Amino acid sequence: MRLVIDSVSKQYRRDFWGLRNFSLELGPGVLGLLGPNGAGKSTLMRILATITKPTEGKVTWDGADIVRSPDRLRAVLGYLPQDFGVYPNLNAVEFLEYMAAIKGLDGCAAQQRIEELLQVVNLHEARGRPLGGYSGGMKQRVGIAQALLNDPRLLIVDEPTAGLDPEERVSFRALIADLASDRIVIMSTHIVSDVEATATSIALLNKGCSIVHDLPERILQAVDGKVWTWVVSGQELTAIKQNHIVSSTARRADGVHVRVVSETRPHESAESVGASLEDAYLYYIQSARAPAQPQ
Repeated sequence: MRLVIDSVSKQYRRDFWGLRNFSLELGPGVLGLLGPNGAGKSTLMRILATITKPTEGKVTWDGADIVRSPDRLRAVLGYLPQDFGVYPNLNAVEFLEYMAAIKGLDGCAAQQRIEELLQVVNLHEARGRPLGGYSGGMKQRVGIAQALLNDPRLLIVDEPTAGLDPEERVSFRALIADLASDRIVIMSTHIVSDVEATATSIALLNKGCSIVHDLPERILQAVDGKVWTWVVSGQELTAIKQNHIVSSTARRADGVHVRVVSETRPHESAESVGASLEDAYLYYIQSARAPAQPQ
């Protein structure tokens, strides 16, 4: 089971590339895909889901080109897009039966699988209610269930925890961790803590280009000794944001507790603290945006 992305680019207009020369090789595990809006994450996922064709490069699944032989991948693919729509007049069971038929699942096997997944995504009690009356989080859980119907070998999920409450997010993280032992899971999200909790490897994108792909612990090493915190006044905060990478602020009775990523100690009272993935993410993104120094 191997997914190889080889120098893939996607051009939308003559002067705009959504993805540029992206390469990656994946085996079983969870790839966390991080990047700002417009970084190319959704473009990459649509290409991997065989919805969009790359302009340049190729993607292979176990050696087969997914453009030339898309059905070979589609048979083992589960996909939850960012903008997932449902039929409001169908209930959860009817909708999943419809999706199972599209995926070519046998009727009896589909019924058993639907019952299992409704339990997994905690919708069994609401199974008979029309989807139009579901909350955003409940609709997202239906989307997760449909992506898992065919027990996919490659699972692609784009912003999967959008709309989920904290308890549901924890349950989803546990589900992804259980699934990842014998399949490839690619998860794109803006919630860095979701990636930190589940990913076995992380890829950072910016403006359609790959910044880094590595193990979480290796990515954290890049900001080891570069994260600082100290207490400032509200008036000082604006200047600090202009001059430093600020990963968080918290207003307390004694002032604003600010956390920054800096190569050197940013203030005489700043204390070094352990790095988080969010610190590393901001460090890499800001470094990618910084103009190149003249030689």
